[in-house]
Amino acid sequence: MAASGLPPLPPQFKAIQHVLRTAQELDKREPVVAYYCRLYAMQTGMKIDSKTPECRKFLSKLMDQLETMKKQLGDNEAITQEIVGCAHVENYALKMFLYADNEDRAGRFHKNMIKSFYTASLLIDVLGVFGELTDENVQHRKYARWKATYIHNCLKNGEMPQSGPVGLEGEYYDENEDFGSPAPPGQESQASSSTYEPGSAPTSNYTGIHIPPGAHAPANTPAEVPHTTGDTSASVQPTPQNIPIVDPSLYNVQPAGELHLTPEDFARAQKYCKYAGSALQYEDVGTAVQNLQKALKLLTTGRE
Repeated sequence: MAASGLPPLPPQFKAIQHVLRTAQELDKREPVVAYYCRLYAMQTGMKIDSKTPECRKFLSKLMDQLETMKKQLGDNEAITQEIVGCAHVENYALKMFLYADNEDRAGRFHKNMIKSFYTASLLIDVLGVFGELTDENVQHRKYARWKATYIHNCLKNGEMPQSGPVGLEGEYYDENEDFGSPAPPGQESQASSSTYEPGSAPTSNYTGIHIPPGAHAPANTPAEVPHTTGDTSASVQPTPQNIPIVDPSLYNVQPAGELHLTPEDFARAQKYCKYAGSALQYEDVGTAVQNLQKALKLLTTGRE
């Protein structure tokens, strides 16, 4: 969507090269996420160096790209309303994480899932444009980045990686390693079709990293949706989803008599509803139901 005519990346901006590459990869299929990747790169670059001529020139061209994209995206709520944009980016990052995690737990180790793990961690970095990251996002980012490094190093050394959390080993992803764009799932392995069973996901800490149980439910949308080939005889069937049980106490809930909600309460409830709407864009019913339940409970009890 945005022009790719940026000047050569100054050495000072090495830290943002991968997020800019991710933005370019997502320009066509996820322009909103690509926009926020560039915004994150812009803000980060300004903090690194905004004075030297080569850096100023680069940032100026990047700013032009952002302005062009903002005009092209027009009245898209994910651009005009930060809370919607945050939900959109977070949901896409989680989809990337879930796809890679499912492949990992199924013992299917390949270049695409490594790339998806690392891209998920980059997109969690991008969430920083909306404010401070939640503890859960920080945990997911650290786990995803470590997993990308661990699996890559194992395959590079001819070793078989272990699935799931096996203990962080202090490894760091090589930012100079080029894994290219994620290939549509199915070219290197079939997408996971396993079903999630409550209690099957580990909930303990692994060197301080807590992976929430819900983080391992099967993703309905992989890192990329395979392109239609026109062969109707092999139509893709939707992946069965595990819908969370609705809290029975919410069926006949009525607001308490003297319930006083603060502006912060209303903002949080709105955030949950936006998250639910964004999840439905990816046909993620489970996440939508969970967020709607949180919003309803907050609005009727004043508690989360």
